[in-house]
Amino acid sequence: MTRREGPAHLVPPAASTAKKTASSKSVKDYSAHHLQVLEGLEAVRKRPGMYIGSTDQRGLMHCMWEIIDNAVDEALGGHGDTIDITLRADGSVEVSDNGRGIPVDIEPRTGLTGVEVVYTKLHAGGKFGGGSYTASGGLHGVGGSVVNALSSRLDVEVDRSGKTYAMSFRRGEPGTFSDVAGAKGAKSPDNEFTPYDKGSELDVVGKAKRGVTGTRVRYWADPQIFLKDATIDVAALNARARQTSFLVPGLTLVVRDERGDEPVEEVFHHDGGISEFVDFLAPDQPVTDVWRLEGTGTFTETVPVLDDKGHMTPTDVERECGVDIALRWGTGYEARASSFVNIIATPKGGTHVAGFEQALLKVFRKQLDVNSRKLKVGNDKVDKDDLLAGLTAVVTVRLAEPQFEGQTKEVLGTSAVRSIVAKVVETELTSRLTSTKRGDKQMAAQLLEKVVAEMKSRISARQHKETQRRKNALETSTLPPKLRDCRSTDVEATELFIVEGDSAMGTAKEARSSEFQALLPIRGKILNVQKAAVGDMLKNAECASIIQVIGAGSGRSFDLDAARYGKVIIMTDADVDGAHIRTLLLTLFFRYMRPLVEAGKVFAAVPPLHRIEVVNPGSKKNELIYTYSEAEMRKKLAALNAKGKNIKQPIQRYKGLGEMDADQLAETTMDPQHRMLRRVTSEDLEIAEEVFELLMGKNVDPRRDFIVSSADQLDRKRIDA
Repeated sequence: MTRREGPAHLVPPAASTAKKTASSKSVKDYSAHHLQVLEGLEAVRKRPGMYIGSTDQRGLMHCMWEIIDNAVDEALGGHGDTIDITLRADGSVEVSDNGRGIPVDIEPRTGLTGVEVVYTKLHAGGKFGGGSYTASGGLHGVGGSVVNALSSRLDVEVDRSGKTYAMSFRRGEPGTFSDVAGAKGAKSPDNEFTPYDKGSELDVVGKAKRGVTGTRVRYWADPQIFLKDATIDVAALNARARQTSFLVPGLTLVVRDERGDEPVEEVFHHDGGISEFVDFLAPDQPVTDVWRLEGTGTFTETVPVLDDKGHMTPTDVERECGVDIALRWGTGYEARASSFVNIIATPKGGTHVAGFEQALLKVFRKQLDVNSRKLKVGNDKVDKDDLLAGLTAVVTVRLAEPQFEGQTKEVLGTSAVRSIVAKVVETELTSRLTSTKRGDKQMAAQLLEKVVAEMKSRISARQHKETQRRKNALETSTLPPKLRDCRSTDVEATELFIVEGDSAMGTAKEARSSEFQALLPIRGKILNVQKAAVGDMLKNAECASIIQVIGAGSGRSFDLDAARYGKVIIMTDADVDGAHIRTLLLTLFFRYMRPLVEAGKVFAAVPPLHRIEVVNPGSKKNELIYTYSEAEMRKKLAALNAKGKNIKQPIQRYKGLGEMDADQLAETTMDPQHRMLRRVTSEDLEIAEEVFELLMGKNVDPRRDFIVSSADQLDRKRIDA
């Protein structure tokens, strides 16, 4: 081992000893007994945010959604048609349904009843591929158990097989409360609780009518977990109940609030499904009727499946994804799209929404291409915002075991859903837009006209904005008087040429296309900004004029969207001085306008080095050939000589842009149809930073060493002497 010595690595003996002692003490004080293993529902109480997002009102509402969604899943499977949600005066929430009821028999692996498994074991339930649910909202098997863990008390009653079963929990632990039957507020989390010592029991507390099944869950949110000001939002609850009644046609949801002086009850029932939902959500007058796009698709997914031996085995499973979308366009401009997976809202979208929008854009672009002459579309392309204006849509998919991002289920992650939704939308929407039925044909025509109008309005607004921006820049800033601006207001189509010298500027003015090409001359070599301070850079007339003309600021405040030109082209002479000026300009862009470089908007013009004039016999005009390197010139001369061509001597070697006339400069360097541009990129910023610092930085010694060490590699023939 090599020991490094020197002032920077010396440590006083006392400090070294103290550091070693502290380190060894720290190691000894940290052992395995410091590690904690949270078992069962302890983890939920320790980190509730992982499961419900937060412990404020949002988390409190999420707990209620978990219990309600379990009841809705029964109705979704066709096993129930009524859900009652009651907000009790004592602060508890009760949710009851007439589904099949939670299983009450013994689960063989744990030896516990189905009720206790559902409410005490994380990732346990009937939604992991056991065949009980083909499509459900609760998928992670943590909903009921998480609510139980975060409740000071939770009571479950199940009607099955002519009996009523009951079990109670305190903060996730099963046991019994010393409730007094018939007393006011008989059930309370403050009553004395006795946990089960040996084995838990599922009590039979009554008889159920023949054929009656269902589940009742009542829970008290734990004040040790939730904030004091966290309360149930009745408006949000009603909105969720209404939404669910639309998504599950035929389901009745009753919301009863008993917390006030008088009970308030709302009943939600809709048979029209998501078509009725769209009509309810739409804020404007219709352009089209509500269109229903329905279809299915299959995909194969590899999932771990628990075998008979208790091992998780990767298994290929064929899934079916049902797509049901209702949408209509209105006269307004607001877009309102809601998405759901198995009736669970996905407010942040996911693969199903991505597939919907992808197909929407594809279908309309195709239809506008077909009807471009009739609709006077031109060369403009419709974008997503044009299509979403005035659109109200409800996008729903149903599939077994969808992959959500997180327990809060706000984003669908199952990748195969995207292509299935896109295919259904493309097929069904194309059928609607190309229908020959009189009513559909008229609505399709009105819709296409609306989309084209939105597109033209967007383009017009953008052009107006660019005009104002350019106008404001010209009126409010002291732009250099030598700037020759262009007329176009389309930023992306405009080009700014930074030209070396006044002589080249004179030729460039005649060579440019004044519609979209602007010119800014600079005099000589600008300041080396790699060595100069920011204040000195801003004081420099050439640097300041470039920043002002581009109009996007500099440094940290640089705003790429505010740039006044779509391309910035550095046009310097093809000699050593031109290369030096180009390097200085690139240093300015790299240091103070880097986003412009990263966006690929900075270019270097490539003017020719030579002009070869081929003399043609008779009155035929001589042919001019331009070459851009010595090697290219020699190869071209050899080819011409081999053909017996007569070449005018001497061959012209361009030292500067000013030696060309306007036609030659336009043809070789400025005309987009013939010119050659070199895009400036910065693929590796760290390497670029090192190179700029080496060549242009304040420290002279590394640069001198680089020049000396590289001198032998120099091709002296390339020096313009």
